[in-house]
Amino acid sequence: MKKIKLISILLFSLTLASLDAQTTVDALRYSQITFGGTARYMSMAGAFSAVGGDFSSLSTNPAGIGLYKSSEFTITPSVFSNKTTSFYNGHWNEDSKSNFNISNVGMIMTYDIEKDKPGSDWKNMQFGFGMNRYNNFSSRMIMEGPNMDNSLLTSYNDLANGIYYDNLYNPPNNFDLGPAFDTYLLDTLPDEPTQYRNAMPAGGVWQRKTIQANGSMNEFLFSLGGNYKDKLYIGATFGIPFSRYFEESRYTEIAMADSIAYDEFSSFNYSENLEARGTGFNFKFGLIYRAHDWIRLGAAIHTPTFFNMRENWRTKTESYFDNGDNYYSASPYGEYEYKLETPWKAIGSLAIVVGKIGIISADYEFVDYSNMRFRTHRYYGSFDDYQDVNYDIREYYGKAHNIRVGTEWRVNNIVLRGGYALYGSPYKSGFNDGECTSYTGGFGYRDKHYFIDFAYVYTSSNEDYYFYDKSYVEPVKNENTSSTFIATLGFRF
Repeated sequence: MKKIKLISILLFSLTLASLDAQTTVDALRYSQITFGGTARYMSMAGAFSAVGGDFSSLSTNPAGIGLYKSSEFTITPSVFSNKTTSFYNGHWNEDSKSNFNISNVGMIMTYDIEKDKPGSDWKNMQFGFGMNRYNNFSSRMIMEGPNMDNSLLTSYNDLANGIYYDNLYNPPNNFDLGPAFDTYLLDTLPDEPTQYRNAMPAGGVWQRKTIQANGSMNEFLFSLGGNYKDKLYIGATFGIPFSRYFEESRYTEIAMADSIAYDEFSSFNYSENLEARGTGFNFKFGLIYRAHDWIRLGAAIHTPTFFNMRENWRTKTESYFDNGDNYYSASPYGEYEYKLETPWKAIGSLAIVVGKIGIISADYEFVDYSNMRFRTHRYYGSFDDYQDVNYDIREYYGKAHNIRVGTEWRVNNIVLRGGYALYGSPYKSGFNDGECTSYTGGFGYRDKHYFIDFAYVYTSSNEDYYFYDKSYVEPVKNENTSSTFIATLGFRF
């Protein structure tokens, strides 16, 4: 059985905000992408769909390749730093993580049609290939605080009731209920083999969860474009996104208040290790129309990305008691394969070009996250394995409206840039926040044969996190911020 369905059954949550959310969060992780690539592109917040002439635009509006009249090579190293500040039941905490990566490497090659065919309406033809990075999963967070009302074991207890204890070792229960039973966190009631008590039913525990994530989403791309009469620019991109995601989490409960009935309990840990890798493909089509010397209009459409995903997942449980006893139990090692389809995406854009002095541009992007879908791998499971989680996706996710605005101004060879991006919440109204904002800026030096650009991007978002089913526990209020420093070196020939 797939991990997607395993977690859904194990944690029995009926809302996205519970631990069962990992199912739908998996879909969002690989579907929600922001802007990434070259320093010029990022310093203008990715508002390039009507501007073009930058390698990163091949991942948003492929028609941008049509504005090239010479060949170009770019490479972009960057430094990424993420910080998460958490607030739970009156307790504050924060943690951070940084990494170095390559945000872009790409080549554009042009063919001058007019040179070989004077008078041709088609002026140039272009071919581009390379890589853009548009998601960085590197993060570390610590969430902790007191809970005097209940425990994760409370939800385990409710889930286990009605299951004969021998069946706790059968899939899917052997990933958490079985280990909890093995470590004496759950036990049957006298003469009741299907009814349970747990080690800390009344709460009075200190709860802590740490999560460390690594990985990224990158896209290899191959683009073809053309320039018609210096008025209409068209392009198409074949993309091969690939994703790597690694997560280690550790959930801990420590007894805070003595209980006459359950004073032997001291603490327990529940740890998860997840490794996920995937490769897919998509197509992007776009055009840019020069309505006037100073006005450009752009439009693009992206097909879904069709991912093939492979995950490895394992859990372990440890319990400790006041009398010195301690117990350990590990789940089986699970390996799962499945398919994921991300949503369609549509982009409309406008750019005002002030001669060779400046540019003001804006993009509007529409994406409906309720169209995300899990599919069964043909060698695993049956066609309806993901019916429940796909229902949850339709129930909790909705339409997002994303806006990117950027500007660029040139004084001789020096260029100054700035931008702002607002990515709307992927959730339906009133469910969660999830809105993301970015402020960007940068500068560069441009010569006839080479250029160097620098950019800085500051991004922030707020989102609730639940240790387990929200009918039991208050949310953790998380504020996520990240800073990215980018430098691009380019050569024209």
